[in-house]
Amino acid sequence: MERPGGREAGLGVGAVAQRLGVAASTLRTWDRRYGIGPSGRSPGGHRRYTPSDLARLAVMQRQILAGVPPGEAARVALDEPPGEPAPRAHGAGGRRVPLAGTAAPPRAAAVRGLARAAMALDQPAMAGTVRDALRRDGVAAAWDGLIVPVLAGIGRKHRATGECVEVEHLLSTVLLGCLAELTTPSGAADGRPVLLACAPEEQHSLPVYALAAALAEAGVPTRILGARVPPTALAAAIRRAGPGGVFIWSQTAETGEPTWLDGLPPSRPPYRLVVGGPGWARGRLPASAALVGTIPEAVAELISLPSHS
Repeated sequence: MERPGGREAGLGVGAVAQRLGVAASTLRTWDRRYGIGPSGRSPGGHRRYTPSDLARLAVMQRQILAGVPPGEAARVALDEPPGEPAPRAHGAGGRRVPLAGTAAPPRAAAVRGLARAAMALDQPAMAGTVRDALRRDGVAAAWDGLIVPVLAGIGRKHRATGECVEVEHLLSTVLLGCLAELTTPSGAADGRPVLLACAPEEQHSLPVYALAAALAEAGVPTRILGARVPPTALAAAIRRAGPGGVFIWSQTAETGEPTWLDGLPPSRPPYRLVVGGPGWARGRLPASAALVGTIPEAVAELISLPSHS
């Protein structure tokens, strides 16, 4: 919609969604939850986004892509003085993945390559890049240096646009397959196993599989219980397996309440309890639980068990 002087009188939600590379449903959510919505009106009385509205949306989008929570990003955008309209083809749209803090070459090239392959849903290219990194760098280094940056970038893109669910799902499937190739038992492993589980209701299980592959590199036997493991099931596994270590992952604050850890059964000889992930309420963890922040830290804790060292 154009005025005689060539200035935009306003854009509807569909046009703004296409211009910014953001789903229309995401724009409506931002309007409803945070008040980042259209302030103009068409001659027919329909709500329209003005140039100032577009500028605020661009600020909010940049903030989210930088890792700022949407609510805080909205506050920053609303505090911005009115500016120029947002440019077309913003980085959140199209096939670009925002890769904040990408590693130095040559690893940066692999990160960009994996991100491009993921956005193209190119499964063979994804698998080839991941296998090369696992073979060249080892599991822990490949996880931190290649896989985590791409997963984090896709997550930022999803929060900013509401899209890329299919990208994350396919990449996760590829990663699980590549990691499983390294954890397939080749024979009977000596020593007490390490039980690997996610906290109750925690569905982000990829770090558990990455840790299993990293421990396999070190010759440590594991048993992977996977996502959403109830405390009663974990307790039963401890009694059955007699593990040397128990590792529990929590990705989100909703799954990080740790009071149930005190109810895990003891065993003889005792096992080491290790928890990892950003979800845990750190101030309420029991003294018996060692908290780790990365996969390499978890490996260091778990390979130092007496039965494995």
